[in-house]
Amino acid sequence: MTHVVTQACIKCKFTDCVDVCPVDCFKEGPNMLIIDPDECIDCAVCIPECPVDAIYAEEDLADDQKQFIALNAELSKIWPVITDAKPHPADADDWKDVKDKLKHLER
Repeated sequence: MTHVVTQACIKCKFTDCVDVCPVDCFKEGPNMLIIDPDECIDCAVCIPECPVDAIYAEEDLADDQKQFIALNAELSKIWPVITDAKPHPADADDWKDVKDKLKHLER
């Protein structure tokens, strides 16, 4: 099993999780982070660091979020590794509580 970044990260892209990851498994896209399932060691240190609760253990995903297992795997093949925290987007707080953000994902 691995951990998965879900749609709560879209347009928020807080990078607090990146600083605590011991294996650099996060990848950065234009408006979201994902976890490379081949690199994640299932340590869970990233979960409490996410201010928008976007990271879950694969087995804890809600049914409507399970599509993010495949999406994280797919995008991990093309997005670059991020190893250092960066400032979040200026409007991230406006997107924190928005639901159904998948349509806003930029690849």
